[in-house]
Amino acid sequence: MTNTAVVEARRRLGRVGAGLMVPIAPAEEWRRAVGRVEKAGFGSVWINEAIGGREAFAQLGVLLAASDRLVAGTGIANLWARHPAAMQGGAAVLADAYPGRVVLGVGVSLGAIVEGSGQKWDARPLRRVREYLDAMDASAEQAPKPAVPFPRLIAALGPKMLELAAERADGAITAALPVEHTRMAREVLGPDKLLVVGQAVVLETDPDKARAIARQVTNPGLPESPYDKALRRMGYGDEDLADGGTDELVDKRVPWGTPDAIAAKIAAHLDAGADHVSVFALTPDLEATTDQLEAIAPALVKLG
Repeated sequence: MTNTAVVEARRRLGRVGAGLMVPIAPAEEWRRAVGRVEKAGFGSVWINEAIGGREAFAQLGVLLAASDRLVAGTGIANLWARHPAAMQGGAAVLADAYPGRVVLGVGVSLGAIVEGSGQKWDARPLRRVREYLDAMDASAEQAPKPAVPFPRLIAALGPKMLELAAERADGAITAALPVEHTRMAREVLGPDKLLVVGQAVVLETDPDKARAIARQVTNPGLPESPYDKALRRMGYGDEDLADGGTDELVDKRVPWGTPDAIAAKIAAHLDAGADHVSVFALTPDLEATTDQLEAIAPALVKLG
C-alpha cells in the first residue's frame, strides 16, 4: 500500500534542505533567513528544539508564513517538551494550514538536556518513544485531519530505534555520522520509508581551522553520547573517539572545504540511501549561517 505522506514528502522536499540550528534570534531575522534560503533553491528548512526557548511549532509557524513553497521540518521536536496529544495536535494544525509543507521529526533528546529542564531522564529511550507514539496515535481523532498527511519521523541512530521508525513511523532522521551509517539506516528502514540525514558542514578550506570548528559537533562534552554509542557499534574505538575524534573521523562526520567539496560529501549520503539531507553550517549566528548556506547552495542544488 502506497504511503501518501512519504510520496508527497519526497516530491516536495527535493534532495537538500537548509538547517537553521542556531540560537535565539528576533522573528524578523528568521523571516529574512527563510526568504533567503528559499530564494537560494533549498527544498526545505529544518529547526531543532531543546526544552524552552524556541518552541518548535511556534517557530515552524513563523517560517511557514514567511515562505511560499518551503517544507518546514522539526529535526527534532523534543518529546519531553510536550504531551503526546499536544505533539499530534500541533503538527496537525500546521499541516492543515500549510498542506504538504510540514514534516514532524520527533526525538527522545539527551539525558543532560532533560535533566537540565527539571525532569527525570528515562534510561529506556526506546520504551519511552514507543509509549509516546502510542499516546500520539490515541489522540489523533481529536486533532485536525490535514488534506495532505504529514510524515512522522523518529530521530534514530541505533538499529533498535531505526527498527521502531520502520514499524511505527514514516521514516527516520539521523545526524552527525559517517556515510556508512546512512547506508545501514536505509537497510534497516527498507525502501519505502523516508530517510532524512542532518549534516553539519564547515565552509573553510584550512584543515586545522575547519576541524576545530567541526569538533563543536563531534565533541559536545555530553556523557553517554548516543553518537559515540553509534560510532562504537560501527567499529570505532577509544582511540578514534578521543578528543572529538581523529582527523579522519572528523572528516567523515563533518564535510568541510569548498562548496563543491562539501556537495560531494552530501551526494555520498544521497547515494547511500538518504532521501533528503538537511545541511546546517556551523556558525555562531543566524545571519552567518544563512550567508554560508547561500554560498554553498549553487553546488548543492545541482544534486537535484
